[in-house]
Amino acid sequence: MAVIFVPGKGRKPVAWAILSIFADKSKTVKFRTVVLLTLLILIADQGVKFWVKTHFYIGKEVNVMGSWFRLHFIENEGMAYGWKFGGDMGKMTLTLFRLFAVIFGTFYLQKIIRQGYHKGFIICATLIYAGAIGNLLDSMFYGLIFDNSDPYLQNTARLFPPHGYAGFLHGKVVDMLYFPIITDAHFPKWVPVWGGEDFEFFRPVFNIADASISLGVILILVFQKSFFQKKKQDFHSTVETSSTVNDEVQVS
Repeated sequence: MAVIFVPGKGRKPVAWAILSIFADKSKTVKFRTVVLLTLLILIADQGVKFWVKTHFYIGKEVNVMGSWFRLHFIENEGMAYGWKFGGDMGKMTLTLFRLFAVIFGTFYLQKIIRQGYHKGFIICATLIYAGAIGNLLDSMFYGLIFDNSDPYLQNTARLFPPHGYAGFLHGKVVDMLYFPIITDAHFPKWVPVWGGEDFEFFRPVFNIADASISLGVILILVFQKSFFQKKKQDFHSTVETSSTVNDEVQVS
């Protein structure tokens, strides 16, 4: 197992270090930490997307680690993992929703940092926030700064062409991460609806922004008891006395 060096504590497994972040309630997260984490995710997400857009034509696929981890370039007009949402009007609605979510997220992160929320929850909220920004940038600007990639001519998109492939707010989200760990399998015939059909895990193609959002949501669900544990109220015992209490009697 990989290890990291923690000053004064020797070497600890990476998994232990990650879990300790969500278990430790004593430390607070500063706003600059949230900004740094957001920037790191955005740089990674947009860097990979720019590289894929300018080096792959749509549909091109290369193996990264065997056949179970591939780069497979697709574009989608909808939500995470290629889910779609109702044509041009749906695309516009989804982009505006992402924009509203990012604006709301900015103020919400400031609030939970100020109020000293659990460190792990703030980090998870930051992962979701950064992922939302990553896909929002695609939707807002990619139609303006890229031209089309043609899978038939196998040409790659150009950056900053004379004319982009779509207008403002109508860009397509770039996906490329593909993990078909289980292939050439079939659902048993007794399975309702999908019985006998092909089965593949993991079928969706996604990007770093999608992964960041999913990781944040999953960690919140796993550690919700730690994140939202109510503070124990202090109960003070009362002193019972049979003595008369008035302005002239002192109770010790």
